[in-house]
Amino acid sequence: MTVNAYLRYVALGDSQTEGLGDGDDVHGLRGCADRLAEQIARDSPDVRYANLAIRGRLAGQVRAEQLAPALALRPDLATVVAGVNDLLRPRVDLDEVAGHLEAMYAALTAQGALVVTLTFPDMGRIAPLARPVAHRVFALNDRVREAARRHGVVVVEASQHPVMTDPRLWSADRLHASPLGHARIAAAVADALGLPGSDDSWTLPLPPDAEAPHGLRAVAAELRWAGSFLGPWLARRVRGRSSGDGRRAKRPALLPVTTLADHGERPPNGRLLD
Repeated sequence: MTVNAYLRYVALGDSQTEGLGDGDDVHGLRGCADRLAEQIARDSPDVRYANLAIRGRLAGQVRAEQLAPALALRPDLATVVAGVNDLLRPRVDLDEVAGHLEAMYAALTAQGALVVTLTFPDMGRIAPLARPVAHRVFALNDRVREAARRHGVVVVEASQHPVMTDPRLWSADRLHASPLGHARIAAAVADALGLPGSDDSWTLPLPPDAEAPHGLRAVAAELRWAGSFLGPWLARRVRGRSSGDGRRAKRPALLPVTTLADHGERPPNGRLLD
């Protein structure tokens, strides 16, 4: 499929696809999906783009809430990225999560869409306190690859490149990409699609970071992160709350990419941690 065939791009997922970490809820979110749509539009100005993603959603919720609207838009290109929120729950059935993802792959590809997904980087390298769930990340990545192979889904192997765990690619909460991280993710998908002007430069390491914390400074940074982000996140889980409660998709209709300057709807303020 050539870039000129991408006339309807629909993004499904959670906070990463919504764009958290790249902009804010006051002035609008950008994010990797918006950035990818912008790159497609450079050579296909007639492309229309919808973003159905909502922060905090589990894979099953993405399937239940977003798949039918996505199919109704009849995309020829779709990105499906979900599952991280499931991995962070105390208990998770990885086969069930993968089943929800595969159901979305199957439905979208059966309708003729080219579907793109990605593997997740090792969260333990981004937030050392998240190391206990690292094995879940690896196991889900394996299931994603298997399901994608069965349905001809393009897999961006973000997990295979060390740069994707560079702290500078992640926001202060360490769960959402920073603007630079969102740009790298968009570049990775563009490279996988072979878009004009894309290449594998997204895999290259960043220059050395002279300000990276070490020793006691690194321990102190972990404790600050736990108090500022992990604690409130766990409190919401105990209360059965999600940062996505009451949220709507920021861009539920296929619109020209030129409207991205408005960043779609501006939902109420909320913390960026799912």
